[in-house]
Parts: sequence; structure tokens; C-alpha cells
Amino acid sequence: MLDPDNTIAQSPFSLRPSLLRDVLRHARPLGHNEDPETLNLGFGFLYYGLVRSLRPQHVLVIGSGFGFSVTCLGLGLKDNAAGRLTFVDPSFSVIKDGPLQTFGGTSQWDDPEQVRARFARFGLADIVTHYKLTSAEFFQRYPVLHQPPVDLAFIDGNHAYEHVRDDFVNVLRTARKGSYVLLHDSNIYIREMVRHAGVKRWLKQIGRHKELFEIVDFPFSSGVALVRLLRKDAWKHLG
Repeated sequence: MLDPDNTIAQSPFSLRPSLLRDVLRHARPLGHNEDPETLNLGFGFLYYGLVRSLRPQHVLVIGSGFGFSVTCLGLGLKDNAAGRLTFVDPSFSVIKDGPLQTFGGTSQWDDPEQVRARFARFGLADIVTHYKLTSAEFFQRYPVLHQPPVDLAFIDGNHAYEHVRDDFVNVLRTARKGSYVLLHDSNIYIREMVRHAGVKRWLKQIGRHKELFEIVDFPFSSGVALVRLLRKDAWKHLG
């Protein structure tokens, strides 16, 4: 296809091969159905595509090992030339804080300058704002932090059932009707069986409320589920 005006090269599209390599190398996806050998971001393309198509003004990410979800969602905002991303992670380490606080955490988010530099690599320094807080602390301070309503959320924090439930309910309290919530690790059956994770159990719980939510689960690799909020007061009905 001819492009005499070079409009393709000038278009706001970040996902060129060199950037895909950088995302896979430096944002290090964990369980997102990725394939580095073929520059395939797996679910990362889903995250990016959702932002491009939904055009959210405020994206909220709870938890990330090395920033993969933050980066893919942030690149969508960048290419939309609109919106911002709030990233919440207390920077726990499995060595320092133990497996009950985090599974595989390596304290990637301790130094604000290093965090900014990590996302600046992808042109996201002015789009991503990191809060070194637990999600519970963040939601307690939500009004003080002057956070706008959530249009799209990504939950990947503490995977214990109670934490997944609390993060989901707190997101709903701040979200608009018609907002979307992604829950990562919906397909980690062994951890679910030994009660070290509860994403799948929580999805089954909210799946009983078909008048409140629409759910699509992608059971590949560690899995990710997409939930659409049908009622603004849905959180009141979850007990």
C-alpha cells in the first residue's frame, strides 16, 4: 500500500519492533501469554487495544512486577494523546516482606527517580503517576489525592481472596457505570487450590450477579479476565 504523504510514519502508533523488544526486555511480562521470540506481547496487545478503543481518561493499575501492564496501558494513553494512569504498588519484596504480602515481588518501585526513568524509557513519564502505597492505603486517601473516577482498572496486587475482593469493591466505588476492570492471574489453578490466590473464586462470586457485571475470561498462560460494570451502585450488592 502506497503512502505518498508518509502519514503512517507520522501516525501516533508506538508498537514498532524496537519498542516491542524494549517492553519485553525491560517491562518483563509475567504470565501475560507473551512470546518474546516473535515480539508477541500476548495480553499486552489486549491492554493496549482496550485503551485505544475505549479512550479512557483515567486508568488505575494496582500492582505490577516489572511494569508490563502499566507500560502497555500507558502506551495506549500516549497514542490516544489523552488520559493519565495511576499506578499503585507498595514495592514489597518476597524476601523482605514474605510470601503473604507478595508473590515474586522484588521491590522495583522504591526509588521515585528510578520509577520515573523506567517509564520515561517508553515516553510515559508524564502519563504515569506512581503511589508507593498499599491499595488499602491508596483508597483511604482517594479523595485527598483528588483522584478522578476510574474508567479502566487493572487489578494485580495481593492475590489472596480477601484482597482481590477488597480491591475490586474499592475500584467499583470510584468507577463510572460502564467502566471496565481487568483481573490478572485468573488461571493459576494450583495456587487457587492451596488457597494462595483467589482471583478465580472471586470471579465465580461476581459471576452470580449477571445484572451487575459482564465477564469474559481469557484462560491462557496465567489468565486475565475482563469485567464490565453495568450499574454504578454494584459494589453495594456484593456484601
